[in-house]
Amino acid sequence: MSNSQDTLSVATVEVELGDRSYPIYIGSKQLEGTDIARFVEGKKVLIVTNKTVAPLYLEALQSRLTGKQVDSVILEDGEQTKNLETLNIICTQLLQKGHDRKTTLIALGGGVVGDITGFAAACYQRGVPFIQVPTTLLSQVDSSVGGKTAVNHSLGKNMIGAFYQPRAVIIDTQTLATLPDREFSAGMAEVIKYGLIADAEFFAWLEENTANLERREDAALSHAIEQSCINKAKVVSADETEQGVRAILNLGHTFGHAIETFQQYTGWLHGEAVAAGMVMAARLSLARGGLSQQQFERIEQLIASWSLPVLPPSEMCADDFMSLMYRDKKVQDGQLHLVLLSALGTAEVTSDFNTEQLHQVLIQSCSQ
Repeated sequence: MSNSQDTLSVATVEVELGDRSYPIYIGSKQLEGTDIARFVEGKKVLIVTNKTVAPLYLEALQSRLTGKQVDSVILEDGEQTKNLETLNIICTQLLQKGHDRKTTLIALGGGVVGDITGFAAACYQRGVPFIQVPTTLLSQVDSSVGGKTAVNHSLGKNMIGAFYQPRAVIIDTQTLATLPDREFSAGMAEVIKYGLIADAEFFAWLEENTANLERREDAALSHAIEQSCINKAKVVSADETEQGVRAILNLGHTFGHAIETFQQYTGWLHGEAVAAGMVMAARLSLARGGLSQQQFERIEQLIASWSLPVLPPSEMCADDFMSLMYRDKKVQDGQLHLVLLSALGTAEVTSDFNTEQLHQVLIQSCSQ
């Protein structure tokens, strides 16, 4: 659904969750075009951002909040900051500045900032409002939407967190102009995921429009982001707390989280780990008969076209994966559940795979 807001073209996607429903606004110059202040409940705001994003966009966001007490926390950049120590920094600032239950937190940054800000909002005084202003492609199409908030532990990724929905998601596509190529490609891994799990037509569009997206053409970008958000919003609306179908959004993530945990969150970017994980999931899907060889090769080729890894890190072996994957949140009663493809564009969460088959796929992936 599209409409016009403040004379700027903006697509609006609604996440339907009853009285916790909220809009996602997608378009160029949304930091200027969206009345962010109308989603602020009280008179106090805390903006959480990082040292990379703050010099670029913090002042512009603050200028949209005149008449409010606006404080900020500027974090170090990187996945390694997504921990309980950083959560404590945010909570300390909230307390020192006298923030109350009507304070609104705003996450200005990528997935790390969004996840930890959302978790701080869920925890502070048992829950205060928050707004997502994602500035990376990965956070715009994935982590800012759906209310998953968390921090990492040295023994596992996103193991400490809560489901907690934002009041709104404001996506300004112009922020992608300053995004490094590697970060942009990492975000494309999550975009590709939506084609794989739920939208074969979108997957084909991505194959045809790689060059336009590489040039970051606004029309192509806006379409890719909107389509990704539409697909995610449908799944989240059907299963907010991941009791069933929402788990398909984790395609490649169990493999990818094993990579990130093995590297102690200081190696590959999240999207890079997910990209390799999706190829491993597709390889197992091929072995189970869900994909044809041609479909597997299309998946591998599209991911590789974005200079994303299609194999795990050379220092990891099959046993490393088996050990780490069985610590994943998707292990229930000792049984590992994986998101696999029953066709290109159709995913399922299943434990119906042969453990030896999985081990052989891991050996094959790690030995190339």
